[in-house]
Amino acid sequence: MKKIILSTLLLTALYSCKKEGQKTENTAASDSVSVAQSTGENTYVPKELSPENVSQYLAKNNDTLYVTNFFATWCGPCMREIPSFKSKMEELKGKPVKFTFINLDDKADWADAVKNFATENKLVKSVILLDGQKLDQNFFTSNFKQWDGGSIPFTFMRKGDKTDEYLGMMTEDVLNSKIDSFLQ
Repeated sequence: MKKIILSTLLLTALYSCKKEGQKTENTAASDSVSVAQSTGENTYVPKELSPENVSQYLAKNNDTLYVTNFFATWCGPCMREIPSFKSKMEELKGKPVKFTFINLDDKADWADAVKNFATENKLVKSVILLDGQKLDQNFFTSNFKQWDGGSIPFTFMRKGDKTDEYLGMMTEDVLNSKIDSFLQ
């Protein structure tokens, strides 16, 4: 019963974000979790990770800055912040910074909406699929200080032992400031 309530709460929160069709373009750092096993740069082969595997990825503790954004293709604020991430990804190409986008769309949308988003925006190697139905409160409390899964977008950054969490749409200035604080 508790899982059903938590799943319903998560889905309700995720659906509270308005759908928007804004498309963006992006590229990803090559080792940002081997997300898409592709034969070409824009060949979409989805990679679904379990909550446990996402937790392991979020816990990486080394000299690389990991920028992980939780989003959905129907979420207007999520789509509006993508150009800021694109700019920073391009600027930091070749640096020890890895961008990953964890998609929380319904499984039914993975083959169409998420595939279209990833291929049109050249994000095939940086999008991970996460089934929100498999998330429970333990996932949130064990990985984050402030995020309870109640809304998106949400961005988590880690470099070594230092972490940062940002709930809501991130402007380019905020993104630059947060990333710059990790790279100093």
